[in-house]
Amino acid sequence: MASLIEKTPCEGLLPVTAQGSALSELRPGPITSVAPFNGQERAVSSTLKGLGLSFPGPGKTASKGGASAVWTGRGQAFLIGTEPPEGLAEIAALTDQSDGWAAMRLEGEKAEAVLARLAPLDLRMAEFGKGAVARAALGHIPMILIRSGASSFDIYVFRSMAASAVHELHVVMKAVAARGKGI
Repeated sequence: MASLIEKTPCEGLLPVTAQGSALSELRPGPITSVAPFNGQERAVSSTLKGLGLSFPGPGKTASKGGASAVWTGRGQAFLIGTEPPEGLAEIAALTDQSDGWAAMRLEGEKAEAVLARLAPLDLRMAEFGKGAVARAALGHIPMILIRSGASSFDIYVFRSMAASAVHELHVVMKAVAARGKGI
């Protein structure tokens, strides 16, 4: 019988740093896709209230403690950091996504400048504040981007693209650091 060794998506790739920014791996816990059945969005939101969450609107997150409900597209959210509450499976399609995603945090005074070179988004705090979420491209890689703080972003990419995402981000982190200035 084969002896398998469990590895995280970014094991051996992270952490990496450059002057003004750092990229590290997150271990968010369970990730469950939640897609309410037709007409059940309010019921889903009500069920999530037991966790202190609600079903998020477009571009939004709802967080409490280590759990989050993150908008990921029309009629879909990811429940991150906790198992789905009892009764949710009766009113929504649930899919375990835990092993399919790599999660990273980019932080530091130059984090915005790094992402501005890779993502076609207005990342200024006034436009993309704490808790904002977007599905966008990280260069050529599909991602879910969440602003987690004033100078930090959580980045979710498909696990199969983790090495490419780390490479893209690290190259830009070094380039921004070499400039000595933000944007």
